[in-house]
Amino acid sequence: MAFTMHSHSGQFCPGHAKDQLEDIILHAIKVGYKTIGLTEHMPRTHVTDLYPEELLPTPEISLTALAPRHAAYLSEARRLQAHYAPQIHILIAFEGEWIRPAYGPLIRSLAAHPAVDYFIGSIHHARGVPIDYDGATYARAVQVCGGGRGEEGLFEVYFDEQMDMLRALEPRVVGHFDLVRLFSRVPGRELKGGEWPGVWERVVRNLEFVKGYGGWLECNTSGLRKGLAEAYPKREIAEEWTRMGGRWTFGDDSHGIAQVGTNYWRGLEYLESLGVRELWTLERRPVAGADGGVELVEKAVPIEEFRASLKLE
Repeated sequence: MAFTMHSHSGQFCPGHAKDQLEDIILHAIKVGYKTIGLTEHMPRTHVTDLYPEELLPTPEISLTALAPRHAAYLSEARRLQAHYAPQIHILIAFEGEWIRPAYGPLIRSLAAHPAVDYFIGSIHHARGVPIDYDGATYARAVQVCGGGRGEEGLFEVYFDEQMDMLRALEPRVVGHFDLVRLFSRVPGRELKGGEWPGVWERVVRNLEFVKGYGGWLECNTSGLRKGLAEAYPKREIAEEWTRMGGRWTFGDDSHGIAQVGTNYWRGLEYLESLGVRELWTLERRPVAGADGGVELVEKAVPIEEFRASLKLE
């Protein structure tokens, strides 16, 4: 049974993604997904955290629209979850935005909503500066975080802030673990045994913490469509996680119909080359004797079973 645990729509992430949420679900059914995790970006609370495309008509109007849009997303997701239940298993979630520790309480509050099954713990910023928006913004992040050591300093800050997020939230799914390398001058730079020992120490520390509380690392195939040689995380990190016995989940991080299932074959082959044989997802099951109650159960899916249900060209 094929699935994604990471997806976005233009309906609820306007300017950032494309297409209506229902159309994306219909396409997911068409390509053989049996489960789809809906993970629209959570609302932010400060004008300074808006992206350039969100500054019109005014930053204040855009910011004010975020919380109501999130509420509308949850309502529509619930409708779609019930309507398409005979065809696809829909999980309702969101992608967390740990821009600074002050967002921790908001993320926990959003996760406590009865419709929400899980959330993705992600880092898209370092000291408040986006690290995956474009090359110029990444360069500013290097300047702000580098401390005179350039990208090495930025990578250390990124993984330290990731650790702060992990400690505070213990997300079930850790998204695009090494996103910081997207606009790096050398995105495939060797970290283990390389010239940045402090970075590798932080990588291993963070992986050990996730393994300790039972979190899952996401194999995120969006890195491939963005021009990286490997999915997130890169091979040496993926090898370390697999060596630890850590559990893998899977996601296309799609931002519209055109990206549903993108590079899934390559992502599966990548994991198999590491010796991974199963992926993990969640299943909502009725609770016996409870009127409408459900429980969330972890479910292992053999990669061969995953592959067999895909209908990608």
